[in-house]
Amino acid sequence: MGRAEERRARQRGGRRAAPRNRSSQAAAPESRTESVSSAEGAPQAAVGGRVAARRGAPKGGKGAKGEKGRIRRLFTWKKMLGTFLGFTVLVIGAFIILYMTTPIPDTANAEAELQSNVYKYSDGTMLARDGKLNRENVDLAEIDKAVQHTFVAAENKSFYQDAGVDLKGTTRGVLNTLMGKGAQGGSTITQQYVKNYYLTQEQTVTRKLKELVISLKLDREKSKDYILAGYINSSYYGRGAYGIQAAAQAYYRVDADRLSVAQGAYLAALLQAPSQYDWAAASDTGKKLVEQRWNYVLDNMVEEDWLDKSERDAMTFPVPKEPKAAPGQEGQVGYLVKAANAELEKQLVAQGVADNSTEAEAMVGAGGWNITLNVDKKKQKALEASVKDQLTSKLDKKKRPVDGDVQAGAVSVNPKTGAVVAMYGGVNYVEHYTNNATRTDYQPASTFKPVILAAALDQGAVTQDDEKIGANTIYDGTSKRPVVGSDIGFAPENEDDVDYGDVTVQTAMNKSINSVFAQMGVDVGMDKVLKTAGALGMDTADLKAVPAQTLGTMGASPLQMAGVYATLDNHGRQVTPTLIKSAENSAHAVTPADPIGDEVISREAADTVTSVLTGVVDDGTARASVLDNPQRNGQKVAGKTGTSDDNKSAWFTAYTPDLVTAVGLFGESAKPPHPQVTLTGATGTVPGKGRIAGGGFPARIWAAYTFGVASKVSKFDLETDQGAAVQPTITASPSPSASEEPSEEPSTATPSTKPPKTQTPSQEPTTEEPSEEPTTGEPTTGEPTTGEPTTEPPENPLDPQFGQ
Repeated sequence: MGRAEERRARQRGGRRAAPRNRSSQAAAPESRTESVSSAEGAPQAAVGGRVAARRGAPKGGKGAKGEKGRIRRLFTWKKMLGTFLGFTVLVIGAFIILYMTTPIPDTANAEAELQSNVYKYSDGTMLARDGKLNRENVDLAEIDKAVQHTFVAAENKSFYQDAGVDLKGTTRGVLNTLMGKGAQGGSTITQQYVKNYYLTQEQTVTRKLKELVISLKLDREKSKDYILAGYINSSYYGRGAYGIQAAAQAYYRVDADRLSVAQGAYLAALLQAPSQYDWAAASDTGKKLVEQRWNYVLDNMVEEDWLDKSERDAMTFPVPKEPKAAPGQEGQVGYLVKAANAELEKQLVAQGVADNSTEAEAMVGAGGWNITLNVDKKKQKALEASVKDQLTSKLDKKKRPVDGDVQAGAVSVNPKTGAVVAMYGGVNYVEHYTNNATRTDYQPASTFKPVILAAALDQGAVTQDDEKIGANTIYDGTSKRPVVGSDIGFAPENEDDVDYGDVTVQTAMNKSINSVFAQMGVDVGMDKVLKTAGALGMDTADLKAVPAQTLGTMGASPLQMAGVYATLDNHGRQVTPTLIKSAENSAHAVTPADPIGDEVISREAADTVTSVLTGVVDDGTARASVLDNPQRNGQKVAGKTGTSDDNKSAWFTAYTPDLVTAVGLFGESAKPPHPQVTLTGATGTVPGKGRIAGGGFPARIWAAYTFGVASKVSKFDLETDQGAAVQPTITASPSPSASEEPSEEPSTATPSTKPPKTQTPSQEPTTEEPSEEPTTGEPTTGEPTTGEPTTEPPENPLDPQFGQ
């Protein structure tokens, strides 16, 4: 049957039977009658044929080829091109509609208007209301042309040639927003001005598209000078300054029309990260970064022929002047407000409200926030009073210049909630801008030793003799003894170069013996020690895992150390000190993340460290200030003293079951640029070498505050089978129980400078390290006192000068 006949048969039969192979057709040609019959039976044959084909067709055969054919027909280049063109037309159409319906706003956004932030104590009472927004617009013509160019060189070199937008950067920003990846750089000066002045900081696709459209329109309708003036007058420069005039006054005490090119380059560099680049508060890293940014700006100006190279080469970095606090921020108010703002900015970034820290800082600085702090009004006043009574009232910089170099900082935290209930940032915010409670540029010294022990216990570490490390493990406390097992040679000296010989870990903590903890750090592994430190709340990101870190040579703040010890107090569950209780404005409500996290070290490890640290206050470097304090009244205390090299810092961080407080004293020169200096000789009340130790003023501040605000006497709930901490040797009310027997050794035993052959905790004298203060009364014998305690501590209580 020919093809024409077959087609006609197929038309008559409706459906074609399953095709036969060509060889069959050739071998047995059909008659017309047979063809007709076959055609009439085609529907049934076709069905059977298809079923047979499905059952019998091998994989990869004609069935698979048919499937591939259908896919190819579905995704032909014509169809794909058509789809792409259709989508493109749709996007262009939508953009045209958006362009036509989005006008340039007639007024500034709400965040660009004058507003105030309100700050409250935890009970809702007023703490502070910040003043007027620090903004004053100036005409661009008043600003030197070269200073104008510093901002263009810093942010957008193509500003004078572009159409006001960066399509690549905007597309990337939209895609990142859709995928929840946050912000990327790339916005032009025009776009930044539009966002700052007309729109909001919210991270939505709608806002980014509006920014694009308004920027295009603004660039067409307004001059470049108009846009640049708006940009430099609306940007946030830090120190509460909006606009170049406020910034010029805040950083250089001059009007904007008197700024030098070098000063303008610094202000332009600031816009990338105002807080991080503020010279007065910047870390060493921040200072390096802002100098690099400053050089980048000037180099770009030379490249664009806006600045002569010889003039640029002659420029030196213009160090800004010290900041001045806004009115109404005297005393501790400014420190609390600044710390609250910094915490809120971090939360805005963490919760995706702001793209980055710069935008977050601008949002907070714009005002309109109602912020409630966790600060307890009663505890805050008590902490301030304690610092004044125990320290600052004794300072007289006219008699002793060193007294003008003493700075104090403290943070008090509830270990069960993470709430920062009190903070002391310095003598007065209007006199000392840097917050001593949050600064991280001083060494925590021996307050780091509990972290080493915590790492050893949590990791189940062993000594070089393969003995598991615990409170009763014996170590060699010889001064300058080289550590064993380290690739880096290290032989630390004990305080006053005292040799202790074989001592337990408990005694080593009580006496703060450097050689013991240097060896323990190597036994555990310094990488593991730093990992534990980070888990407990310290910033260890850039620290090298070297044995010297066992002496606490890294930087830390009282806020950080309070968090570390609060985690120990909270049985190993991480505590992140949190200053803000709630914060909201008309557009956003910010609720802090839960300050209580997961268990970062085991409860047994944390509780064992707590047990060991009770020995420091009951038989160690803090005994005179804490154990013998008449206000203690049997309160359980665990803590550690610390005194850094050259006596540049002195610490006492300690806790009761209900309250953790870190107190730090820092030697900072009163003269710019305020380098670190020694504390030795301050107050003139410390006999001997005059060394300010952690067991002295810091511990006394801690005790006066903590025992003064304690509402009850509480005990630690510890789960540990280790620890040999000496129990309190005084009790004002009940006599000690069988498990709280006082030490049998007198507290004034003769110092030992030779290593003992063998010792047990009960045989060691309580003052193995020499004291540089004479006793002022009868020695404590270790027996419970029978008389009434004095109501006031002596002016110069026994202050162990070896306290580390």
